[in-house]
Amino acid sequence: MTQWSDAERFLLERVRQRDSQAWAQVVARYQGRLLAFARGRGINAADAEDLVQETFLHLLRGLDSFRGEASLETYLFLLLRRRVVEWLRGRRVHACLAGEESAQGQLLPPPNSQTVSAYAQRAEQFDRDRSALAAAIGRLVETFRQEHNFADLQLAEMLFYAQLRNNVIARLTGHDEGFIGLRKHRWINQLRHQIQAVLGDAGDDTVADSLLSEVWEEHRPSCPKRSTVGGYLLGTLPPPWQAYVEFHIKTLGCRFCAANLEDLRRETDDAADRVRQRVMESSVGFFRAE
Repeated sequence: MTQWSDAERFLLERVRQRDSQAWAQVVARYQGRLLAFARGRGINAADAEDLVQETFLHLLRGLDSFRGEASLETYLFLLLRRRVVEWLRGRRVHACLAGEESAQGQLLPPPNSQTVSAYAQRAEQFDRDRSALAAAIGRLVETFRQEHNFADLQLAEMLFYAQLRNNVIARLTGHDEGFIGLRKHRWINQLRHQIQAVLGDAGDDTVADSLLSEVWEEHRPSCPKRSTVGGYLLGTLPPPWQAYVEFHIKTLGCRFCAANLEDLRRETDDAADRVRQRVMESSVGFFRAE
């Protein structure tokens, strides 16, 4: 599970101290990929800009209370995604293009007749369940990465991130459904055992498909870093990593990483334009002399 880097903490501490230049750096660093994400959901340019502006303002207002349990990029994507969902009037599209559309119900029902303290206790337990599940998912993904086991990582993403049915995964991978079902059963048991080690028997019912997908999307443990996406764009990654990022962005259709890729392409194009302009300006004397 990716947490804030020291550089992010330093930058945001300067923002808390009302350093406008530090705030400008935060906006400049993330605005392109956030705009790409919003536009990738079919939102027009003007509304996308409004949603991104609201996202940055929400971050600014909530800095003092934010605990930094995810990277700043992940947190901003989550803030923006909530605004996009509201803009789409409750219609929820999965973060992966390969995933099916599904309606997201309320995670914690309103208190109704419960006492305030009982509801608070339930909410605290809910947060503990999610944290334990996120940590377990992170360990599973990290094991796959350390072993360069990209086949199982892709399979886990299709099962838990995109929530694809076994028969769809079988068609995409060439595995039979029985093999996929066994893998899913094994990994769910692994996650459950890790959660129980933290929560005890209270963690028995924590691993459900819908919550797995939601927590995976919230923490994005399998999403490649921006630098890795940049390496993919340049074609400089080792072949196994190049193939994995290709799958993650194009087959799985992770909208977050697709937004990063689009923003990096735009940066590359802008840099090329700047270099071309500088070369032309600096060489104009040569052609005039000719």
